[in-house]
Amino acid sequence: MASGAPAERFQTFKAFYPFYLGEHSNAVCRRLHFIGSSLIIGLLVFAVLRASWGVLWLVPLIGYGFAWVGHFFFEHNRPATFEYPLYSLLGDWVMFRDMLIGRVRW
Repeated sequence: MASGAPAERFQTFKAFYPFYLGEHSNAVCRRLHFIGSSLIIGLLVFAVLRASWGVLWLVPLIGYGFAWVGHFFFEHNRPATFEYPLYSLLGDWVMFRDMLIGRVRW
């Protein structure tokens, strides 16, 4: 279970997202998530434009790689992915958007 996770399971993403943001209080961790997500977007664009589907195996490696470095070395907690895989994936993209529009600090 991720550090600070409540004993009860989250029933909605709306209830989960504040917890998710709390698990990303370290700015370096958030930035690493943002870099990983940006690279995934770039890789997907590349794959589509070049019809290079073989590179798609890099998507989870890049996505999880940057995020997990942020959690294990900077945030010092266990990624929420282990307990809440779908909410965590959605949280990555909502946080990415929120960082882009200035709702979440860099």
